[in-house]
Amino acid sequence: MTITWQGVFPAVTTKLKADFSLDVDAIRAGLERLIENGVSGVVMMGMVGENAQLSPEEKLTVLRTAKDTVKGRVPVISGLAETSTEKAIAYAKEAEKIGVDGLMVFPALTYKSDDRETIAFYKTVARASKLEILLYNNPRGYGIDLTPDVVAELMSEPTITAIKEESYDTTRVTDLITRFGGRLNVVCGVDDLILESAALGAKAWVSGMANALPKASVDLLNMAVAGNFAEARKLYGVLTPLFHLDTVVKLVQHIKLAENIVSGSAETVKPPRLDLAGAEREKTLSIIHKTLADLKTLGY
Repeated sequence: MTITWQGVFPAVTTKLKADFSLDVDAIRAGLERLIENGVSGVVMMGMVGENAQLSPEEKLTVLRTAKDTVKGRVPVISGLAETSTEKAIAYAKEAEKIGVDGLMVFPALTYKSDDRETIAFYKTVARASKLEILLYNNPRGYGIDLTPDVVAELMSEPTITAIKEESYDTTRVTDLITRFGGRLNVVCGVDDLILESAALGAKAWVSGMANALPKASVDLLNMAVAGNFAEARKLYGVLTPLFHLDTVVKLVQHIKLAENIVSGSAETVKPPRLDLAGAEREKTLSIIHKTLADLKTLGY
């Protein structure tokens, strides 16, 4: 499947049982709910999917489950987050065997590579399989910035077709679109910058909070891409307090708690993460309930 980089691609949470093992049935149910609400693709095991906390076999189980559940209705993209080029190559090959449609490739974890090393890493991973690649640019999280000059060095690899832009600098959207045109799809990777990014030309969004509110998220992006900014701003104003929770260290806990309130799925996270507690939990619950109440006034 060739990936059409338009629409909402939730960074899907990995559903867990109370003993922290995979809840395969809940993963399936969550995927069905997202597809029913109009998402354009699913990204399994990004940061939100707790990639780094899963064992190698758990990762492959998640991919097989997603592939079997989705059955070609939307593209299935896998996060690739490894500590070495060797492990990244091996994972890309396994993901290709399972039959996913693309890879969202993190920079190599734990080591802050310079530009030359970063370019070599991404080119090597791109050549390891025929899968489409979504570059993951999150300099705040990983200390490595895929600047337009670095990206230019990667354009010789035909499977690199998109970049998840999460530098929190909206001028990057314009710079990337202007420089690379139709060669590279610019995908918003920050929930509370989606309307700004869409106004500048981004048509795809890898979203965390879309797990909890897929329909509202799909509607928001559709409004923006269609140029209906008056209506989009109303919806965005309601969603933004919740979207802010996608940009902080405990985003996984916030998103899973929001999912729990909306759909009933477990909020369990893999240690060292712990479920939210105390005043922090109450504050998040307050934001979630206020958002849901405000959405009702808009017909959701």
